[in-house]
Amino acid sequence: MNTELMVKNATQVKVDEFLTRPLRMLIDGAWVDGEHGERELIDPTTGAAFARVTRGSEANVDAAVRAAERAGAVWRELTPARRAELIHRLGELIHEHADELALLESKNTGKPLSQARMFDVAHAAETAIANSGWATRLNGETRDMSRPGDWHAMTIRQPLGVVGAIVPWNAPLPMAVNKTTAALAAGCTVVLKPAEITPATTVRLGELILEAGIPAGVVNIVLGAGSVVGEAMVQHPTVAKISFTGSTEVGVRIGQACAASMKKCSLELGGKSPVIVFPDANLAKAVPAVAMGIFGNSGQVCAAGSRLFVHQAIHEEFVAAIAQFANQLRVGAAGDADLGPLISDTQKQTVLGYIESGIQEGATLVCGGDITGPGYFVRPTVMTDVHADMKMVREEIFGPVLAVQTFDDETSLSELLARANDSDYGLSASVWTRDISTALTLARGLEVGTVRLNSAVGIDPALPFGGVKMSGTGRENGIEGVEQFTEIKTIVIDLSS
Repeated sequence: MNTELMVKNATQVKVDEFLTRPLRMLIDGAWVDGEHGERELIDPTTGAAFARVTRGSEANVDAAVRAAERAGAVWRELTPARRAELIHRLGELIHEHADELALLESKNTGKPLSQARMFDVAHAAETAIANSGWATRLNGETRDMSRPGDWHAMTIRQPLGVVGAIVPWNAPLPMAVNKTTAALAAGCTVVLKPAEITPATTVRLGELILEAGIPAGVVNIVLGAGSVVGEAMVQHPTVAKISFTGSTEVGVRIGQACAASMKKCSLELGGKSPVIVFPDANLAKAVPAVAMGIFGNSGQVCAAGSRLFVHQAIHEEFVAAIAQFANQLRVGAAGDADLGPLISDTQKQTVLGYIESGIQEGATLVCGGDITGPGYFVRPTVMTDVHADMKMVREEIFGPVLAVQTFDDETSLSELLARANDSDYGLSASVWTRDISTALTLARGLEVGTVRLNSAVGIDPALPFGGVKMSGTGRENGIEGVEQFTEIKTIVIDLSS
């Protein structure tokens, strides 16, 4: 047996062993059982159970929050350089255990192993290391005052305290790492809640957090239902901030609850992102980018480019190329698959329902649809003859469904902007054209948090990411993503005294 195969087999054995024992919660440095029993975790590729996980209660949340509050003093007493060192070490450990974490995330979510390795795990390690640097770079400013006298005025940034971080199921590991390490860099402590159906990599992350030397109680992990554990985190008076990524419906309720007690919150919610393609675009580059912008992760991406506006002159050619690309994507559970399943049967039926509603409202199904058999698979789907009032155009599907609309030479940029902005959401957008004036005019006018010009890349640890309108509030990544876990304090000194 060659060395590479031996390593792969050893990694698989380690993952299998990890999943044989019930996944437990991390509270104050100890692994504990929840008070609401256990539940099975389901493999989306087969529909079969593959592990068991404990279920937490309001009391477990309270214990975790109290542990985080106590550990706050310990964490803040460390120098910024030491906090940075510990966060950086966590990033190194994620990288060192990349193969194991990728296998676990693939099992956790059903996504292909290659995608879990190249995006989820790599992005998690990169984000932890990037955020570690901000621990020594947070600062305030000195300000000149207008009032008469001899004054020295300045601002400082101080950590908020205990942060409740709530993570969705579509990218559990990188989102858990991002929220946690940004909060830690700001000097906060964390109570982390993964989605109830995808906790496996978060639990393993907890083990790496302890291995990195981050003190007990600084990061706590509580498992369970959002209606129980998430609600208790939002309502807990000691939690200073909620950082939530998930559905708009839940995010609105969290925002309302936080407002009632003046608790801070950042909400990264849904999207219905427009993609605009002009005839002068580099179509060889645009076709795969636009396709994977909606089909990647089986469409289970908040920033997925689900509304395509393509110029009438290239409509037929572009749609045919997208459909050909879609039909060549390998959908399945095999290690070389391009796309995996949807997360659950419920999500699959939801996506199929949107496709059917589009057909009933007059849309044309170009390619895609249901895949029968075990697992929750849906083929990448392209639909034309759609209009702005269709349910499948207005609502977030969170599946691999592209809705195609057209524009022509008679459509002004202001009219095109109005159509692209005709959405409750405002997370992301992309524009494909060689005309820089057109590109920048649209970039300025699009009501979104991120605009990608001739590119599919829009998320990076250095760049703030978030939305407007019903896509949420606040930003993640970059210095902005760390500063959201701090409070600005103004200090004024009368030097004449």
